[in-house]
Amino acid sequence: MTNPERKNEMGFIGYEYKDQVCSREMSSVYLDGYPNFGWIPEDTALTSAGAKTISIRFKRDRKIRNKAELTRLQRQFDACADEIVRLTRAETSGAAILAFTIGLLGTAFLAGATFAYLGGLFPLMVLLAIPGFAGWILPYFCYRNSYDKKCRETAPLIERKYDEIYDVCEKANRLLSAAAE
Repeated sequence: MTNPERKNEMGFIGYEYKDQVCSREMSSVYLDGYPNFGWIPEDTALTSAGAKTISIRFKRDRKIRNKAELTRLQRQFDACADEIVRLTRAETSGAAILAFTIGLLGTAFLAGATFAYLGGLFPLMVLLAIPGFAGWILPYFCYRNSYDKKCRETAPLIERKYDEIYDVCEKANRLLSAAAE
């Protein structure tokens, strides 16, 4: 790895800078991974008050050796990290859509039951209220079931992506170490 305090003959070293915006959950992955590509963490800040994202500022020597290969590996790292985020979001999005749909149907049945009551159709009101209340109770259980099932499906995929990230970082670190020698 190159020494960030290295200076050329004139005492000057030029840096390039990169701002990486990521979720708080992925910030440690970037802070651990980017130094393997020659980047040095410089600053970390929340993107806004109460935000779920964080901005990390990195710098690295402009004259770093093997820059093209390190950049290619870094793109591979970024693609894997984006895939992990996508898989993590998929765990909740499908379950949430299912729960919202069931809840909306329950609300429609209860609206029908209300109009049946106002119209004096008591038997129809009871007939519509039962699935309506079920439509308000079931979404939680459907969400949990769907979420747990999706987590079991995506966990091995996410683990493979983390393994791929570690392999890419290891290759980049070896490349960076070889360039420093």
